[in-house]
Amino acid sequence: MKPQRLARISLAIALASSSTAALASPSSFMSARSFAMGGTGVAVSHPVMAGSSNPAMLASDQHEWADDFGMVFPIPSINARYADEEEAIDQVDDIQDLIDTVDQQIATLESTPDGASIEALGASAADLRDRLVNFNKDNARVNAGLGLGFAVPGKTFSVGVVASANLTATVRGELDKDDEDFLNDVVRISQDANSDATTKALALEARINAEQNAEGEIQLDSRGRALASAVAEVGISFAHALQLNNGQILQLGITPKYVELRTFQYTETVSDFEEDELDNDQYQTDKSGFNLDIGAAYAFGENNQWNAGLVVKNLIPMELDSAASRQDLGEKVRTLELNPMVTAGIAHKSEFHVLTAELDLTKNEAFGFEDDTQWLALGAEFDAWRWAQLRAGVRHNLASNDDNTGIEEKTQFTAGLGLNVFGLRADLGGMVSDADLGAALEIGFAF
Repeated sequence: MKPQRLARISLAIALASSSTAALASPSSFMSARSFAMGGTGVAVSHPVMAGSSNPAMLASDQHEWADDFGMVFPIPSINARYADEEEAIDQVDDIQDLIDTVDQQIATLESTPDGASIEALGASAADLRDRLVNFNKDNARVNAGLGLGFAVPGKTFSVGVVASANLTATVRGELDKDDEDFLNDVVRISQDANSDATTKALALEARINAEQNAEGEIQLDSRGRALASAVAEVGISFAHALQLNNGQILQLGITPKYVELRTFQYTETVSDFEEDELDNDQYQTDKSGFNLDIGAAYAFGENNQWNAGLVVKNLIPMELDSAASRQDLGEKVRTLELNPMVTAGIAHKSEFHVLTAELDLTKNEAFGFEDDTQWLALGAEFDAWRWAQLRAGVRHNLASNDDNTGIEEKTQFTAGLGLNVFGLRADLGGMVSDADLGAALEIGFAF
């Protein structure tokens, strides 16, 4: 299982879940601009992707090149993050290869029970034991997102369509103590200085027979677990701008949307773990319904250079239990919860810069082998005469994860570049942290 296998796992899950237009996990989709600015957007989003951050921003005053018709279509906005700090994915392939080697050496021992074959088996058993111990509780995670958007902003009334995506898939290794005990016994017998080759061979044969399946292969129960969550949503956003008596502007937005929840749970022994099984219906559950996002933004200051935003996503709580088809391997039913998420932000802007700060007021609870998240984020954008934008950001996870079983998410640093040529936009973003690497790309139009 090479590094690209987790991506193939995610793709298989995505294809199996593609009965609606888009996929997303409970974490919201980020445009490439938002990605490069630390995940911010509640108070600074451009209209074309406002439906994925704060629908009220559809009616917000923007630069001249961004406050009319806009679209991200037919090429979707995409982003991805990958974390595999212990190289868990590579370990699966190495362990599977080593199990095959051990099976071959057992067959050789049965036909030629001499000192050389015993020594080789003992060395491989020790290596396999150590690899399984190291694999225990190692994790890998991938987040892959995409989004499409249309927006027709107006002076008082604006409308947009958004289909966003963000799939989260995690894989975790788990050691079975009986496997460790068996391999310890093989190593101990093969290295017994007080026994000759014949005695060792007989003792090994007796111990191995107890662990072999009907095909004569050793049956190990250490396993890999894959967990993924997906939420498909397509919505229509509406926004209205109100001119207040004091000259300030209040924007209100709403996004009715259709949502489909989907979970995926696959557990298999490490020797039999195969991505070909990942689109099997028996490992999936799904549920659909309607939901709602609402948002507000308030522009204030002498020149309305300040903007405060607030959004509540998924006003209607939704739940979905996962399948647990392999309870013999310790699978338990897990519950994917789509709860209301509240985020507040504030921004200062001029002709040549945007500075923003954002805070999740609620915690996003993890479904798979990952951290809970509650982000505090800062973002900045510096504009070069509308032709190019340089962006940077940082966000820190405030959620407590002392007892978490996944890859740690703490502080992430982001940067990016935007280019605008006669209405054609290209946005790039990158992200790095102690555990993650990520990138984003978006091509769109704004007139």
